[in-house]
This record gives sequence, C-alpha cells and structure tokens, in this order.
Amino acid sequence: MGQSVNFIPPLDLTQQYKSIEVEVNEAVSKVLASGRYIGGSLVEGFEQQFADYIGVSHCIACNSGTDALYLALRALNIGAGDEVITTPFTFIATSEAIASVGATPVFVDIDAATFNLNLDFVEAAITAKTKAIIPVHLFGQPVDMTGLLEVVSRHQIALIEDCAQSTGAAWGQFKVGSIGIGCFSFFPTKNLGACGDGGAVTTNDPAIASTIKSLREHGQKERYIHDENGINSRLDSLQAAILMVKLRYLDSWNSQRSAIASNYQQLLSPIPGIVAPQELVGSNAVWNQYTIRVLKGRNEVRDLLQERGISSMVYYPRPLHLQPVYEHLGYKQGQFPVAEEASHQVLSLPMFPELSHLQQQQVVYSLKDCLM
Repeated sequence: MGQSVNFIPPLDLTQQYKSIEVEVNEAVSKVLASGRYIGGSLVEGFEQQFADYIGVSHCIACNSGTDALYLALRALNIGAGDEVITTPFTFIATSEAIASVGATPVFVDIDAATFNLNLDFVEAAITAKTKAIIPVHLFGQPVDMTGLLEVVSRHQIALIEDCAQSTGAAWGQFKVGSIGIGCFSFFPTKNLGACGDGGAVTTNDPAIASTIKSLREHGQKERYIHDENGINSRLDSLQAAILMVKLRYLDSWNSQRSAIASNYQQLLSPIPGIVAPQELVGSNAVWNQYTIRVLKGRNEVRDLLQERGISSMVYYPRPLHLQPVYEHLGYKQGQFPVAEEASHQVLSLPMFPELSHLQQQQVVYSLKDCLM
C-alpha cells in the first residue's frame, strides 16, 4: 500500500495557531516589550481567569503538570512512609510525583470501558499508610467522582485530581479540578496548551494555596526568607499571555472535540474487531485523545494505517506497575489484567478540533481496510 497524499497527523497545532495568530502575536509582543518575563500581573491575571473557569477560589500556576502534582503532594505533607493510590495506566508523571516526595505509589486496576481507575478495587487497597488517592481523568474522560468522594470521605484521605488531559471536562455540574485539589498540564498537546511547558494547581483551600505559592518559589513567602526547601516552578509570562488568549476559545474547541468523538462513534459502530470508548453517564468528556481498542494485531494495524498516511499513537504500551523503575515494589505481570490487556490493544486515532469530517472518514475507512 502506498502512503496517501492526504496525510493525517494525530494532532495538528498549526491550524489552531493560524486561527488565533493575530491575538497570540499581539499578546506575545506586549510581553516582550514589557521586560517582565516571569511572574507579575500577567501570570496573576491568568491564575484568576483559570480559577474562575474551573470554579475554585485559587489557582497557582507552575512550570508543568508534573510539578503541579508534586506541589500538591508536598502541600499535604505527604512523604516517606506514606502511600498514595493511583492508576497503573497513565503517563509516569503521576506516579513519578508520588515517588519524588518519598511516598509509595499503590496501583489498582482500571475499568475496561473507560480506562480510568476502577473504584471497585480502590477500597481494598487502602491501608493505615494511605494518605491520598490520585485519580487520572484519562484521555479527557472524568472518573466517577461521586463514587470516589464517598470513598475518600469515609476514610478521611486526600483527593488530588490529575487533570492533565481533561481541562474543561466535568462530572455533573462540577469541572474536574474543582472537586479535589486539581493538577493541570498546559503541555502543547493538551486541550488548553501553551507554547511550551506549563501547569497549575487549583483549590478552594487558602492554606493549601499559600503553601504551594511558597513551595514553587524556593519555599519563600517573604523574599529571601525561606521557611522550607521548595523548588523553582514558575510559569513564564509569555505562556500566561498565550494561555489567556487560548482560554477564551477552550469551550468552543472542546465542543468541536465532542462532535468529532460522536462522529467517530457513529462511523466505527459497524466495524468488527474494535471497541470504541464509552462516556460515563453524568460526565462531560473533552476527548484529549480518542482511544479505541483493537482486539487483535494492534501494532500491525497501526503500521498499515501509517502506510496509508494515517498517523496514530499508543498511550500506553506498558503499564506503570511493569516499568523497570518500580520493580522494587514487587508487582507481577498478570496482577492488573485489564490495564495489561489495554496496553496491547489501545490505539489513539487523530483527534484535534480542526479535524474535518472528510479526514475522519479517511481514518475510519482506512482502519476498516486494515482490519480485513
């Protein structure tokens, strides 16, 4: 098979930039002319706008989504000897942040339909050492937060939401990141993406917010007076200016993603050998990725799609409990069968707001051919 001239990437950021080029360039030019490149009113302005958007009292911008998780854990005084429950089926930043504060990540298996944390297994993993749970709203699909809130309330443990892939998603009437302590990534591929790294923590707790502000600035509340060891994790003013422009369009872009997901669902429904993702009742997903299961021969199907000019991604080819870095935790192959099976089947199809109906048809028809 020869490659199609109509190459379809998994993500195309150039179209988004073209649509807001004038506004972004103007915002960036103002920052460059100001001479104020870190902190200041622009970062504070973005923090206020993002807090209002999520529906919380406080937003603390930082350098990355990974730092957001780390700072949230530090603010809760979670460290050596503590355990934090999370999913084995996500990017390593989630468990990496847990390990970075000296705590132990404790994995439980995922739900086959949503790829998210399976709440049926969470309670059995709670011990006297459990200090928090970090659900990951994977691929833009919220976790069942009603059920999870019941668990954390019953056991009096902290709830930190990993919202890296789900900015704008909601569970019921509440946006993700407003239910527990929210941790966001503004990596360029996210629904709200900067032109570089960036992140934020959201909370309604003023004490948590104050602690995180200090920790991101080398542990200082007062200049050159350091109460504890912190880190350097600040959001650049350039990124804040760009994010404020993009925030105005986020709901529109997320609506386009939802329409694309619905169209994928319709186009894929008659095709055997694949399983389309399911959206939970009560959730409003924002589809950072549209991830299907290919029941047999995922890698071969991906290669054939690439030959036809359809680029796809695999998130994630190996679950966290089987990563070499966590061998010392003693997890074995077969311990989390749903996550392990997913790692051999998942395939993320092209997904970005500007993806056309014609391109979607090309993706799905090519996929059908590759499965025959």
